[in-house]
Amino acid sequence: MRADRQFVYGATAGLVGDLLLGDPRRGHPVAAFGRAAGAVERLLWRDHRGWGALHTTVCAGGAAAAAGFLARGVRSRPAASLALTAAATWAVVGGTSLGREARAIGGALAAGDIEAARERLPHLCGRDPQALDEQQIARAVVESVAENTSDAVVGALVWGALAGVPGLVAFRAVNTLDAMVGHKSAKYRRFGWASARLDDVAGWPGARLTAGLAVLTGPDARGAVRAWRADAKKHPSPNAGPVEASFAGALGVRLGGTLSYGGRVEHRPVLNGNGRPVEFGDVERAVRLSRRIGWLTLAACAAGRVTGQVLRARRAGKGRT
Repeated sequence: MRADRQFVYGATAGLVGDLLLGDPRRGHPVAAFGRAAGAVERLLWRDHRGWGALHTTVCAGGAAAAAGFLARGVRSRPAASLALTAAATWAVVGGTSLGREARAIGGALAAGDIEAARERLPHLCGRDPQALDEQQIARAVVESVAENTSDAVVGALVWGALAGVPGLVAFRAVNTLDAMVGHKSAKYRRFGWASARLDDVAGWPGARLTAGLAVLTGPDARGAVRAWRADAKKHPSPNAGPVEASFAGALGVRLGGTLSYGGRVEHRPVLNGNGRPVEFGDVERAVRLSRRIGWLTLAACAAGRVTGQVLRARRAGKGRT
């Protein structure tokens, strides 16, 4: 049970570290991984799914293997194991930076400075800011907070609870690769297929937990359930759908609609169509909901990890009698 408690303490310390420090401005481990993955891409890129699968295997597999090697090396040293878990958790979660960027845009909108909001929006999502008005920017921020709550916080903690430090690192590696090559551009439609599909698989449990916690902790539980059930499957992403729909219902707002990415216009289904249009004040409400979900995820993962260890110990004890 000691190893499970070390993980719980380490993950808690890492989440507190993220709360206090946020992401570093320079030298972030995820950015270093992105540069390494970009270098591997330049060597391997071919307009072919097989080469993309090799790229995913080398990058994500290499990151997970390195994390596993480090975890194994400190396994017999409790303090070092706890420190490694804390450092890995702090490196892969991004809830504080997510909230900070969202609040900065919300503050600009509240002050009536739409140009400042447009200037900051690319820090949070990849939409074309110049084509958006105040309401559309607020909607983009709320949608990004919802999706990134799953991607940047919940999913990482879930895989950490399941597989320790290698799980934390592997999830962030897969999610980063999806952001780099998993989008449906002409260049990456085939090469990025493996990264995109692996990200769908890796993100599945975290997305459902995020949606469930939005129901439990959001202002409108019934609205969250109703929107999740009615609209989640309409979204083109199997994981963003439940998360964005549950956030929309919980906050009583309407998400989805026409989007613009890199000059490409997408017409997405409306989520929680009976909700009102998003206002700048909803950005703060979404950030607070995201924060609650993050801490409840940690509690759920800690409880699951310790409970699993207790059950395994009991089965082992029965086997010896």
